[in-house]
Amino acid sequence: MSNSNFTRRNMIKTGAVAGAGLAAPTLFSPVWAANHAGYTNAPQGGSVTLGFNVPQTGPYADEGADELRAYELAVEHLNGGGDGGMMGTFTVGGSASALTGSGILGKKVEYVTGDTQTKPDAARASAKSMIEKDGAIMITGGSSSGVAVAVQSLCQEAGIIFMAGLTHSNDTTGKDKKANGFRHFFNSYMSGAALAPILGANYGTNRKAYHLTADYNWGYTTEEAVRTSTEAIGWETVAAVKTPLAQTDFKDYVAPVLSSGADVLILNHYGGNMVNSLTSAVQFGLREAQANGQDFQIVVPLYSRLMAKGAGANVKGIFGSTNWHWSLQDEGSKAFVQSFGTKYGFPPSQAAHTVYCQTLLYAQAAEMAGTFNPCGIGQALEGLEFDGLGNGPTLYRAEDHQCFKDVLVVKGKENPTSEFDLLEIVEVTPAAQVTYDASIFGGDLGTCNPGA
Repeated sequence: MSNSNFTRRNMIKTGAVAGAGLAAPTLFSPVWAANHAGYTNAPQGGSVTLGFNVPQTGPYADEGADELRAYELAVEHLNGGGDGGMMGTFTVGGSASALTGSGILGKKVEYVTGDTQTKPDAARASAKSMIEKDGAIMITGGSSSGVAVAVQSLCQEAGIIFMAGLTHSNDTTGKDKKANGFRHFFNSYMSGAALAPILGANYGTNRKAYHLTADYNWGYTTEEAVRTSTEAIGWETVAAVKTPLAQTDFKDYVAPVLSSGADVLILNHYGGNMVNSLTSAVQFGLREAQANGQDFQIVVPLYSRLMAKGAGANVKGIFGSTNWHWSLQDEGSKAFVQSFGTKYGFPPSQAAHTVYCQTLLYAQAAEMAGTFNPCGIGQALEGLEFDGLGNGPTLYRAEDHQCFKDVLVVKGKENPTSEFDLLEIVEVTPAAQVTYDASIFGGDLGTCNPGA
């Protein structure tokens, strides 16, 4: 990476660029637009710049750090370094991908980074800076659905492809979907559809649930999805309480649970929020408690390896869902775990996996389209069927730009062998079981915007 890119990257990272004017409307200047005829940030030289916009501070910072590691690994592989990772297993339509280690369309891949701070305004400002000042041709990243929705909207306005990172809310490819945005990660609906049969089989159908829910769009759609799916098997929802995203001490939220009549606590929390709320629940004795003549249970709808590590022994026996796990034994997963582990010394998280895949998918679409024009890339991604990226056969559905693939139901291990071996896969839910009609969440995909 050039020294100028490194300088710009660190200005963004420290807030020297992105921190100014966060509340101002994110509008692109006429002068800037006039200088980008054809499509936004068409590469002029021998390199192309990608923008990696992740939470480097805030409650999801651990996820953001792992995303950055995976992005750097993807860039290394695209430029011909390392062992190539999943480029060697990635297939499209049954044939090897077009990725050869020669960059993207023969151009060396460079990148800049920004800190979303897990705040939509900060994330938009950071992405805008990368587009305007650094010439980023694609923006990717994030570990918050509120951030993803905000940045996706900005990229639609700017004429830039947005390859969403870790975003689980139905809204991202539902009511807030955009033609310039694409999501590889699964969503709340899929978690509910995969989890409910497992919860019913293990805990019975006569249960009363108490929800603690992060107070933003991911929390809302996850609560709704889990409520709908568990009520369909006979569970009753006795309470649903919103908790601030910035909350770190959950004692006051957990204290009323045992006197509520509930016998299941569902934590619609992610990252550091989940670690802290689960810790509070365990300290209040919920794991050893009984209610309604049954052992009290805790459920975490969306898990990650990083969360499990943070919560430690508290995750034992607790069910949840995940997009991917490093213990999978398909060739793509093994290749990625090998590459990531060699470079960093530990296995990757699901956040790392999804952003690595998104980077390769963007590059593949550019090669298929023969252009960096976002509308050509979007057309190549729509309806794309691929395999070898760790989730089995996957479809990028054209109607909403959502990937459909198998979903993993996991449980905290009773006897882990290491700090990384805390989750076990208990069910691989077929894609068909979690597929839904594209119209159920509303929204209008609109048309691709090439920008200038």
